Amino acid sequence: MTKTKTVYFGAGWFNDKQNDAYKKAMKALEENPTIDLENSYVPLDHQYKNISVEENPEYLRDREWETATYRGDLTGIKASDVMIGVYLPDEEDVGLGMELGYALSQGKYIVLVIPDEDYGKPINLMSWGVCDIALKVSELKDFDFNKPRFGFYDGAVY
Repeated sequence: MTKTKTVYFGAGWFNDKQNDAYKKAMKALEENPTIDLENSYVPLDHQYKNISVEENPEYLRDREWETATYRGDLTGIKASDVMIGVYLPDEEDVGLGMELGYALSQGKYIVLVIPDEDYGKPINLMSWGVCDIALKVSELKDFDFNKPRFGFYDGAVY
């Protein structure tokens, strides 16, 4: 298997649970031989002017930073082969929902990645509806992105 697919990595990092899921999913992608992570779009690695809003929260009220960050992320989705959304069933993320919808409108292959301990919990109908497949984080490192396929989620929706 060769590294042929780029991804847009949609994931929250605003609390401990999100950070943990983010790190586990990123590690799995780093180990996946079909992902070209070096040429992929990870929003945290593409902050406008390298401004960290964790260190500089005042930029969350800066129109230039807001617009450039939003537009940069849309560009990242358009330029990537695959949209990966790290999804936490107990913590709906409006931003991730928007990214998933935009990726669908761009014809991207969409993968929801759910922490193993949360897999099977009910998820939002719209988030499920836009994804092509939902994987456990533990399945991500071995998934062949060169052979995309459809798969149902093994849990309920709400």
